[in-house]
Amino acid sequence: MYFTGFADEAAPDIDGQIRATKELGWKYIEARGIDGVNLTMIDDRKFDEVVAKLEQAGIKINCFGSGVANWSQKITEPPDRSYEEMKRAIPRMHRLGTKMIRIMSFAIPEEVLDRDWESEAIKRVKTIVKMAEDGGVLCVHENCSGWGALSWEHTLRLLEGVNSPALKLVYDTGNPLFHPDVRGPKPYKMQDPWEFYTHVKEHIVYVHIKDGYVKQDGKHVCTFPGEGKGMVKEVLTDLFKNGYDGGISIEPHMAVVYHDPSIKSEAEFRYRNYIEYGRRIEKLVAEILEEIKKEKK
Repeated sequence: MYFTGFADEAAPDIDGQIRATKELGWKYIEARGIDGVNLTMIDDRKFDEVVAKLEQAGIKINCFGSGVANWSQKITEPPDRSYEEMKRAIPRMHRLGTKMIRIMSFAIPEEVLDRDWESEAIKRVKTIVKMAEDGGVLCVHENCSGWGALSWEHTLRLLEGVNSPALKLVYDTGNPLFHPDVRGPKPYKMQDPWEFYTHVKEHIVYVHIKDGYVKQDGKHVCTFPGEGKGMVKEVLTDLFKNGYDGGISIEPHMAVVYHDPSIKSEAEFRYRNYIEYGRRIEKLVAEILEEIKKEKK
C-alpha cells in the first residue's frame, strides 16, 4: 500500500509538487496539472523538464490524472479530443514507467440526461481502452461526471460492455455525495456512497480519497477525510480487510477546487492544506490497520 495524491492542489508547478510530496515522505504523485496544463498536454520541452526534476528528486508518477473522456468532454460532442489525448499519454507513461491512467466516460449534459447514451458511451470507452490495452497500460475509470458514473449499475454495465482487462475502477469516496443517482424518475436522489462502493468493490484497483457533505442549501462542502459523509473509514476498513494493497490518492478540494478557476487561495494555505490532508489520511489508515490487527487477536 502506498500514498499519493493530486499534488497540483499543493502547488501549480512541479517544484512545489515535489516539495510537498517529499515533505510528506511519499514517493508518488498522481500527475494532473503542471502550471495549469495537464501533464499529457504540456509541450515536449516542458515534459522533458518535468521528467528530469522527478528523476532528480526520486519521485515517481503512479497514475496520469488525464482529461480523457472527463467532465469537460460531453458525449454530445465528437470524441476526437479524448482519443488524441490517450494517444499522446501512452508514450509519456512509458517514459515515466507509469502503468495507470485515470479516465471517465464522457459527461452527459443535464438537458439530455434522459436520453439513452449507453451504446455510444461504451463504444467510445472501448476505443480508448483498446488503445491502453495495445499500449500495455491500464485505464482506471473514476466515478465522476460521466455516463459510467450515473449510478453503480451504469458502472457495472460499462465494465461489462467494454469487457477488457485494461479497464478497472478508481473509486472516489466523495463523489457519490455530489452526484445524482439517475435510476428511476425525477427528482433524482443523490447517490449513496456505501451502496455504490459495495456493488463495485470487486473491480476497484485504486482508491481516491475525498470527503464532504451537501448543505441544506445544496452547497457542496469538502472536509478532511473521515469528517464528512463519504464513509471513508468504512470503505478503507472493508478494503483492507479484503486484502487491498494498492494506492491511496488524496484530492482535498478544500483550499482549491480544480474544476472552478474562480476559487483560489493563497499559495501557502493551499500547500499547508495538502500536507495536513496527507497527514490526516496517514493517521486514519494507521488507526484502521491497528483496529483490524486487534480484531484478529
